[in-house]
Amino acid sequence: MTKQRKESVPKHMRPTFEAIVGMTDAFCQKHLNDEYAELSRKLAAALSRKRPSPLTHGNLQTWACAIVYTIGSVNFLFDRTQKPHTSAGRLCELFGVSQSTTAAKSKLIRDTFRMIQFDPRWCLPSKLDANPLAWMITVNGLIVDARHMPPEIQEEAFRRGLIPYLPYKRPRHGHGKAEEDL
Repeated sequence: MTKQRKESVPKHMRPTFEAIVGMTDAFCQKHLNDEYAELSRKLAAALSRKRPSPLTHGNLQTWACAIVYTIGSVNFLFDRTQKPHTSAGRLCELFGVSQSTTAAKSKLIRDTFRMIQFDPRWCLPSKLDANPLAWMITVNGLIVDARHMPPEIQEEAFRRGLIPYLPYKRPRHGHGKAEEDL
């Protein structure tokens, strides 16, 4: 796994956050990849900062599963054509938790953060190039793909936080390991 980024979490939530992240990191290391681990940590931190945090109620193992389940839902983890891939049922089985409870907590998370599939805020970095939602901007009232705009427009869109990076400078991502199906 790559070196973990220190997430901002309230002091009183730190033990809960660390317990959940310990589970999500271990799961992602064994079954998914670094990108899933990083986004799971980011989501656990965001949930820890909510007031009141939903993480204070319920089984931490279920919350850990729901976090990975939610990131997986956004990034099509349950689609057999994707790598890595698993079914929702298998994910819950590997965590040892109920699929119905996990799905309910995942819905709560998606509703709380208004997440949709391929949500650019929660998209795996290796999928950003293919994510049309990450690149659509409005220029003079028209919706356009920023990747096809001149560099100066791309730079302004990036400065405003409308696109994830400058397409003409295409970063090289460490995509993590592409494992076989779980």
